[in-house]
Amino acid sequence: MPPVSRVLVVDDDEGLRETLGEVLADDGYEVRVAWNGRDALEKLEGWDADLVILDVMMPVMDAFGFQSSLEERSRPVPPLILLSAAPGLLTAASQLGAVGVVSKPFHLKDLLHEVDRVLQPSNGTAPTGA
Repeated sequence: MPPVSRVLVVDDDEGLRETLGEVLADDGYEVRVAWNGRDALEKLEGWDADLVILDVMMPVMDAFGFQSSLEERSRPVPPLILLSAAPGLLTAASQLGAVGVVSKPFHLKDLLHEVDRVLQPSNGTAPTGA
């Protein structure tokens, strides 16, 4: 049996964050949740995520601050899926090097499809970056 993939969900909307955590855990992923970029960096101490689902606009530390701090670590940077209602989502995704984007509001099946596409590339579909 392959190892369980680890997913970090970072969003300042508590209801959405908790729902995504539960749905992903029910789908077989090991999940941690964080409410902003700084909290996410703390969650990654001693725990390497295989994927980060990241809101763009958050209090304390946004996606850009998170990505910049993440790149300063000596460990590999996990792929990012941006999850946001922010205007300019595709531009932000390009600037952050995200492998996927999901616009809010969204259907859970669309997000799960993106997660599966990134974490299970052997299904024949390569990441497209958007």
